[in-house]
Amino acid sequence: MEIFGIPIQAMMGQLLIGLINGSFYALLSLGLAVIFGLLNIINFAHGAQYMLGAFGAYLLLNKLGLGYWGSLLVAPILVGATGVVIERTMLKPLYKLDHLYGLLLTFGLALIIQGLFRNEYGSTGLPYAIPEALQGGQNLGFMFLPNYRAWVIVASLVVCLSTWFVIEKTRLGGYLRAATENPQLVQAFGINVPRMITLTYGFGVALAALAGVMAAPIYQVSPQMGENLIIVVFAVVVIGGMGSIMGAIVTGFGLGLIEGLTKVFYPEASTTVIFVIMTIVLLIRPAGLFGTQK
Repeated sequence: MEIFGIPIQAMMGQLLIGLINGSFYALLSLGLAVIFGLLNIINFAHGAQYMLGAFGAYLLLNKLGLGYWGSLLVAPILVGATGVVIERTMLKPLYKLDHLYGLLLTFGLALIIQGLFRNEYGSTGLPYAIPEALQGGQNLGFMFLPNYRAWVIVASLVVCLSTWFVIEKTRLGGYLRAATENPQLVQAFGINVPRMITLTYGFGVALAALAGVMAAPIYQVSPQMGENLIIVVFAVVVIGGMGSIMGAIVTGFGLGLIEGLTKVFYPEASTTVIFVIMTIVLLIRPAGLFGTQK
């Protein structure tokens, strides 16, 4: 069976790849949106923290024998804890300065982290085994769906929508949003705003690390795995609207699918289609599809 002259197996295979990429775009851009939307920090170290999650899981698995599921829980917590340290020691003094200073600091941190791991492990990817429970796949008739890739898509959706619900629909999320607008007023109600800001940054970093752990069996573990991805993720955040939680989720998955379809119909444009869309969106709606003009 063919659609527009393209075999359906080839089209569905590319759509699956698009959904996989979209899952990681959504998780990473969600972390960026949380950090920027609630803290006004442009976190350029996000790609390095994504890589740290993958390496953390790799080391926990191979050095401590923790296993995939244990590493999936522990690695994001450990990387999130490093984010807490970075926020308290490096980013906090920059809050009263221009956003550019935070961007430059996190960009420098990304280069340092990637350089250290490249010197230690080289540029060759390290294999990371798929857990036994998620090996194999399902024959859907028109395509073969690997179990691990299905798990990644579902898990990413659950994490993304849960984060949106907490921030937009709960009292805790209300406190977080209020703290960005009027921290003095929120502090007057007995809420520790600095601690809330620190934990929010740590949570955004942990989301990047979680994406890294889930990506490790698919893309292998490499010091450069977040280097090119972060540019695409920033484009996703800009298209969705800087700081928009739902914008990051919808745009992440949507652009992953568009990228997959582009590989079917016009492969030469698959690496640039997201940036073309970003240019068009910025011309028509500078605040992004889900952003609000301030």
